[in-house]
Amino acid sequence: MRGSPAIMSSDEEEAPAEDIVEEEPPVEVEEPRELTIEEQLEAANSRAEAAEKEIAYRDADNVNLRKRHATERTDLIRYGSQGLARRLISLLDDFDRAISAMPDTTDDSIMEGINMIRNNLEKSLIADGAKQIEASGQRFDPKKMEAITTIPPSEEYPPNTVVQVLEPGWMLHDRVLRPARVIVTAVE
Repeated sequence: MRGSPAIMSSDEEEAPAEDIVEEEPPVEVEEPRELTIEEQLEAANSRAEAAEKEIAYRDADNVNLRKRHATERTDLIRYGSQGLARRLISLLDDFDRAISAMPDTTDDSIMEGINMIRNNLEKSLIADGAKQIEASGQRFDPKKMEAITTIPPSEEYPPNTVVQVLEPGWMLHDRVLRPARVIVTAVE
């Protein structure tokens, strides 16, 4: 019977593919054996050692954090006035320039008042930890001084010596607020 579809009986029907399941051999699962008391004790000891190390690391981190925080707080208190000190140094320079530009005919009481204000300003800076950098006649220190120009050394001024201070430098405790601007003898 060509051309006619084959008729199948219900017994001969093809089973859908999803119904065909190949059976796999059962996997034998090993039952976990119970640990002996010695093994349990050893495992507990190793966990305790690991926990102790973790606690020690965290304690050390906390101590270091506290030290760093205390240092930062101390620096903040100690150097918190740094910006104000720099501005006051500029005012001090302005007073010095004004005093040097005053004509000799200026009333002595006015000059005395201006000098008192200038000196009070300098005393306030010094009271808060600022100090002028001693440079004249000293060896040149590039950490505290800025060489504006150099001149040849002489018998009076050996090489690398400050000959003249053009603008005084200032420090706040151990930090340079402004380097001293100086003339230095050349290094041979």
